[in-house]
Amino acid sequence: MDFPGFPDGLPLRAHRALRHVTARASGPALAPGPHITLNFHPDRLSGGLPVLDSLARDGVYHSQFVTGTSNGGLTAHPGGDRWRWESRIFGGAYDDAEAEERPVYGALDFRRQPGGAAPRFGSSFLRLDAPVAHRATFCYPDSAAEPTDFGVAGAMPLITLAEADERDALDDYIECHVHGGVLLTRDVRALVLDPSYRGTPVEAAARRLPFPLEWHPGYRLTADRLHRHADFRGAEYTRLGARIAERGVLTPRVIGDAARTGRYDLQDLKKVWHVLARFGAVREPSAVGN
Repeated sequence: MDFPGFPDGLPLRAHRALRHVTARASGPALAPGPHITLNFHPDRLSGGLPVLDSLARDGVYHSQFVTGTSNGGLTAHPGGDRWRWESRIFGGAYDDAEAEERPVYGALDFRRQPGGAAPRFGSSFLRLDAPVAHRATFCYPDSAAEPTDFGVAGAMPLITLAEADERDALDDYIECHVHGGVLLTRDVRALVLDPSYRGTPVEAAARRLPFPLEWHPGYRLTADRLHRHADFRGAEYTRLGARIAERGVLTPRVIGDAARTGRYDLQDLKKVWHVLARFGAVREPSAVGN
């Protein structure tokens, strides 16, 4: 079904959600340039498969309502916090929707960060094609904070708000909701990986996907530097990070390897990742391409 002002072919629920948020947004249109990115950990499992293999099989990037997994909270179920937040933001458009109909979450990379717009959710990211923004809604801050400021491509007040704010770097993102699905062959411009995955099965799986592979400068912390930031998420998590480090160095691949052993609580490893993401970004020019 087609509707004036929105891309052709949007499902009715997606149109209802976009219309609801558009009515609450004001300000100038989103200028060309910033892309939507979907941050995630490329070495985790989804439905029993490595996440990149799952992407290749399905050809679709699924929401946590479908996968049952998340790099944030785990409340994507009827009556859960994520369900309640979506009901509020989208005016009930998805209240009785099937899991596959719900929006996919990402963030707007208005700061053009090498690690994507919201690295707290993963070391790697998909960069979406520019037209996707025209069927996306945005909020600031994160929907978990029950925000009152919203945007769409035609009315985007959120960049000014975010630039004037002083949130921690891991919370400094404009949340995005892509309606109408994310198809790999239609919507994704590139996959950007952390260099710790070079020469691993993750790289091999990435090269089987139908879009270019790029590399960002990476995340790494020595155990000594890790301990300096014990007050960020807690000393127990910096100790855990130091314990799993390889040759005294923590990288995204090392955390992923630890996650797959089943020996560590995934929520604990998430906090280890937060420390690495917050303090371990390598400040070098992005290594784009193969």
